[in-house]
Amino acid sequence: MAISLGSLNSTRNNKPPIGVIYGVHGVGKTALASEFPDPYYLPTLGEEPPDDVDMPSPGTAESLDDILDVIGWLLTNEHDRKTFILDSVDGAESLVWRATCARLGLNSIEEAGFGKGYVEADTEWRELLGGLQALRDAGIAVVLLAHTEITRFDSPTSDPYSRYGIKLHKRASALIQEASQFVGFINYRHTLKEKEVGFNKKVSHAEGSGERQIHLEERPGFLAKSRYGTPATITYRKGKGWEELAKYMPAPTGIAA
Repeated sequence: MAISLGSLNSTRNNKPPIGVIYGVHGVGKTALASEFPDPYYLPTLGEEPPDDVDMPSPGTAESLDDILDVIGWLLTNEHDRKTFILDSVDGAESLVWRATCARLGLNSIEEAGFGKGYVEADTEWRELLGGLQALRDAGIAVVLLAHTEITRFDSPTSDPYSRYGIKLHKRASALIQEASQFVGFINYRHTLKEKEVGFNKKVSHAEGSGERQIHLEERPGFLAKSRYGTPATITYRKGKGWEELAKYMPAPTGIAA
């Protein structure tokens, strides 16, 4: 019996997080991920860290099996890595679709028709997420890097508006968000200012100092979340990102712990 009525346990745990870090191009997603303890970096095709970021990596994942094999290795071998970084989760999506198509004998994920291919892909996504959860259970943090896309959000309580989101099919995005303890959106801080342009007319323009922020609480303009007691926004200074996040999130211990 999984439930013991005679004893109560705390719902709190010290497992490290599964987290998503996404943001605009060049804002420092990979740099922030590299600051997590003892990272192990797995890129998908076309992804690579910036020149000033150096992390151990087994090479580029070219299939879903490659990703699962790396996860399996991290779970069953002795090593000193404490954080698994997948760059990027939207790059992994094409590998998931390829695996789904191979299982169903399809030439493309659209061939199934009526969105059925994306529904079928849930099977592969859940297999991947199961592996990521196993890493978390073993004491290894997981950071999923992602690109952004701007989509229309049809709110039931207001007029539709556009916002930043994770560049994934909506079903996959929902699964990833559900499995994650935090979703951090990185962007530059902007200030709107008005400028006189004549004829008693003003226009607004954005100004920025280059300061970057990690948003951890959803706003109309972007998707974000945190299951920890984090502030809504944390200022990101290169080299200090994990130091700030670690004030609120359990640190990974690695499988040796």
